Amino acid sequence: MASTRQPAVAGRFYAGDEPSLRKQVKAAFAHEIGPGSVPTPAAGSPDIAGVVAPHAGLPFSGPVAAHSYAALAESGTPETVVIVGPNHTGVGAAVAVPGDDEWRTPLGSVPIDKGLRDRIVAETDASLDDRAHASEHAAEVQLPFLQHLYDDLAVLPISLRRQDADVAQALGDVLETHAGEGAVVIASSDFTHYEPHEVAIDRDELALDRIDATDPAGLIETVEREGLSVCGYGAIAAMLWASGADSQVDVLAHATSGDTAGSRDEVVGYASVAVRDGASEAA
Repeated sequence: MASTRQPAVAGRFYAGDEPSLRKQVKAAFAHEIGPGSVPTPAAGSPDIAGVVAPHAGLPFSGPVAAHSYAALAESGTPETVVIVGPNHTGVGAAVAVPGDDEWRTPLGSVPIDKGLRDRIVAETDASLDDRAHASEHAAEVQLPFLQHLYDDLAVLPISLRRQDADVAQALGDVLETHAGEGAVVIASSDFTHYEPHEVAIDRDELALDRIDATDPAGLIETVEREGLSVCGYGAIAAMLWASGADSQVDVLAHATSGDTAGSRDEVVGYASVAVRDGASEAA
């Protein structure tokens, strides 16, 4: 019998029943900050190798996240989606993959890519550790977008309690080697936390500049030097390393919670980024 990880933040970060959740996802695409409409996924392997998508509650970050998912859907249909995010709870292994067979949301269950999981455990410091994922939202809030768009795909959530360059590069290198054609890496991350809107936008740009330059090491160095509160900086760096040095970066959207659903006095920054395979761009 399959081992199923039940949703931890349904009813809080996103709606707790299927009709309401589908309505919420559609509203994120249609929002004035969003891409405008729900796309029809293209057939074939996507030329997008990775994206950055935020992971706050859908009313706040959903319209920005929808840009990444619109670009992904228009690019193609992945077979496996690896979702790398920070460990907000501080519980569990430094790099943790789930031992469960599938993850559930109100939209149904998604299988875990066990083969890729086993390779990551064998070739990095990652551990099978469901404790790290039990209450963590960074990967879970990405699933409703994927489930709404795609009928058949596997996922592999990876939770990072350590986000230094050694961890991020080792993970990125293994993903680049083993994820294969038809796989996409989602870096789940918010940007500046709890600053005024204008301050958050300016500080976010310091990180986005390094992302736009495809400079994962520089991103980590900038976050550490400037004291940026980009919660998933190691996840973003791992995605960039996995995508390859010749990849093409497109910053699709940049906004804050003050633009989507709250006050501008104290905001969280959100960005949507697509990273396309350099070989595909050249072809």
